[in-house]
Amino acid sequence: MATPRADDWSWFPALALGVSFLKCILINAYHSTDFEVHRNWLAITHSLPVSKWYHENTSEWTLDYPPLFAWFEYSLSHVAQHFDKEMLVVQNLIYTSPATILFQRLSVIVTDIVFIYAVKECCRSVREEKGSKDLLGHPFFILAALLLWNFGLLIVDHIHFQYNGFLFGILLLSVARHLQLVPVACRRELKRGAIQECALETFNRMRLAEWELYVEDEGCRQTPGGGVALHCSPEPETYLPVHCSCLRDLPAAELLLHQGQHRWLCEMEQFQSCSSGSSGIYRDLCRRPVLWSVHCYGTGQLPQVLSRLFPFKRGLCHAYWAPNVWALYNMVDKALSVLGVRLKLLDVAKLPKASMTGGLVQEFQHSILPSVSPSITLICTLLSIMPAVLSIWCRPRGARGFLRCLVVCALGSFMFGWHVHEKAILMAILPFSILAVESREDAGIFLMLTTTGHYSLFPLLFTAAELPIKVLLMLLFTLYSFTSLKKLFRGSLLNPLETTYLLGLVAVEILCEVVYPLSPWQHTLPFVPLLVTSVYCSLGVSYSFIRLYVSLLRQHGTDKHKQL
Repeated sequence: MATPRADDWSWFPALALGVSFLKCILINAYHSTDFEVHRNWLAITHSLPVSKWYHENTSEWTLDYPPLFAWFEYSLSHVAQHFDKEMLVVQNLIYTSPATILFQRLSVIVTDIVFIYAVKECCRSVREEKGSKDLLGHPFFILAALLLWNFGLLIVDHIHFQYNGFLFGILLLSVARHLQLVPVACRRELKRGAIQECALETFNRMRLAEWELYVEDEGCRQTPGGGVALHCSPEPETYLPVHCSCLRDLPAAELLLHQGQHRWLCEMEQFQSCSSGSSGIYRDLCRRPVLWSVHCYGTGQLPQVLSRLFPFKRGLCHAYWAPNVWALYNMVDKALSVLGVRLKLLDVAKLPKASMTGGLVQEFQHSILPSVSPSITLICTLLSIMPAVLSIWCRPRGARGFLRCLVVCALGSFMFGWHVHEKAILMAILPFSILAVESREDAGIFLMLTTTGHYSLFPLLFTAAELPIKVLLMLLFTLYSFTSLKKLFRGSLLNPLETTYLLGLVAVEILCEVVYPLSPWQHTLPFVPLLVTSVYCSLGVSYSFIRLYVSLLRQHGTDKHKQL
């Protein structure tokens, strides 16, 4: 194919329409309880006054997302009434008429337009490399394919059912604005990026809880965007003012300096411009809608909203452990308890009930290791992201440094958060795709993270009918990721040990889907396949997190050495 031009995007609509067609094919596929959750929220927001939205409890799937997302459901409900009015009746529990299924599936597909637009903007921001390449081997085409055809987003949104697409679209738009910073349009792009960050935060979580607790549960942390806003905090707020203070190198700033003005005047002038785009816009988009929704409809709303957004009785881990540090922690505790009982060092009657391997969403006590509280997860999360935040605060490295730090913060929160869902791994994989097409080292880390993280989503689709679908989509996406990035960087990106680990996923799949279902322990220990998947994948995700952190700190050290 001919060498692509930077302004030729004739191929992009075909790529986007292709994945949209695939989403349409999946309309009648399996859907999880999240489908009923969002249908019930359509009914609540459409049928009841705002003052009762966060009090309605006819269904167990009560409204527990932030106010702006509730208004999003309210907007959708006005379209839903033209499909089937019965879906908007609060008392119609577990209502799944063909028209309801069609509408809700289409609502996800249509709102993905935001994601498609964001992907195009991110592709425009990819660094151009010298030398001719055909279209299929160009970084911006590979990035478009990795994002639009992302396996995890396809199965989570369009089979399992959620609204991650348009929320991740807002996140990627914010990232794209930072990547597109140029001296002439710097303030404009910073403001646009701040708008998108604040909108995302308001959809996902009330900002006042930013430093209070990192919680992830079905009605709180695992919001439709996977908890993107809070997971990535506080990195954007760290980057913006620091980056603004570095804008003194712009011509206008240099003019002030040459005229004998103090540096702080230049920095203050630039910072005020940024603050008007971040703090001011944040106040308008985040604080005002929340307070307006809460206070204008009764003084008793605030405690109720907070109680819905922060239910702490879910326990450290979800029914299926996310592949993070706590999965390994639970496994070690379980192994020590079993070993202690076998060696007769422990009395099995005195050990806590093994609820953490019972597939239940509830609080539980560890048998041997100290039990983990929400405050401990908060401390661990802050400690895990603080070096990254401090590195970008002390030595800003432009938009790429901002993006790398954002991915580290997102992945750190996934590794140490409270009641993390496995779906939240997408908050690191999607933005990391941008770095993967620009750096050989990042490409290798990306292949480890995306392969392991995507495989960890397999238990979400547990029905037999979806087994060939998820296996085929996973294989196609993984093969494309490896072949395209290998071609782009002209060589292997993984060492033998990493390759061996990833091939081990095949053995895990055979064990969980073929061998174990035929064993006599299938009915007595049904959680074992989930445990094996979670623990094995947590090794790969932890390894990727460490490698990504090392690359970030190494870059920080290199920059410091160059300055000296």
